Amino acid sequence: MKPTLVILAAGMASRYGSMKQVEGFGPSGETIMDYSIFDAIRAGFGKVVFIIRKEFADSFKSVFEPKLKGRIQTAYVFQELDMYTDGFQRNPERTKPWGTAHAVLCAAEVVKEPFAVINADDFYGSNAFNNAAAFLNVGCNEKNYAIIGYDLLKTLSDHGTVNRGVCGLDNKGNLASVTERINIAKKGDVIVCEDGIEPAELAQTTRVSMNFWCFDPSYFEFTKKLFTKFLEEVGSELKSEFFIPLVADQFIKVAGSIEVIPTSSLWFGVTYKEDAPFVKQSLDKLIKEGEYPANLWS
Repeated sequence: MKPTLVILAAGMASRYGSMKQVEGFGPSGETIMDYSIFDAIRAGFGKVVFIIRKEFADSFKSVFEPKLKGRIQTAYVFQELDMYTDGFQRNPERTKPWGTAHAVLCAAEVVKEPFAVINADDFYGSNAFNNAAAFLNVGCNEKNYAIIGYDLLKTLSDHGTVNRGVCGLDNKGNLASVTERINIAKKGDVIVCEDGIEPAELAQTTRVSMNFWCFDPSYFEFTKKLFTKFLEEVGSELKSEFFIPLVADQFIKVAGSIEVIPTSSLWFGVTYKEDAPFVKQSLDKLIKEGEYPANLWS
């Protein structure tokens, strides 16, 4: 059974829906998401599931179906506020989605195999997908999940500070915690984090989460119980969010372990508008080195 790739694209879809393409960074107008799907296909994933907003489904499909037909199975999932809430009476003023863990939960009906989760607008690199596929095919089970851990140095921006989920490791090298650190930047030869939390200086090889997770289908049942509890406790707040690291934290405490799988890939994304030229240059370099064809889908 081939693993599945789940892409968190509910935020992206609105930009497709406005009939403007998401910015093309590749030489043939490819989005960052195109490269992720291309890497997933090469790594042996059998299906891609897009989590999007319902109102943009038609325009979103019109962009992706022609490219992907015959290359990989596709499915589309809509993240709606009332999904998996079991009749919970939410505040009628609430418009904000419930967060990334709820978004993944919405895919429960279409994902029955080990799966990876990524952000739509982050570039993860082919080595990351190869490592994820290897884990999903062999090491993933209901007691053992994984996260792809990037070297902090390879995830910084030259145009300002970034926020990163810093991975704390246990004595076996598995995930012990994900701590959100903010205002991280390189100053001279050191990486400094100005958020009042110690340590203020972080090693260049500090493992960080870029939201690339590997799960067994048991994730859905485990997350459903936690989401019910989340709604009881903070569901009436307008801005409360149910994030994947919250689920991961609980999983480590009561259910199993999460491996931290290193990758040699360089991560990049568009945190700042000024990052866009760097993304284009990075892709051009990878194409020049033969990592990708100049036109992904031709």
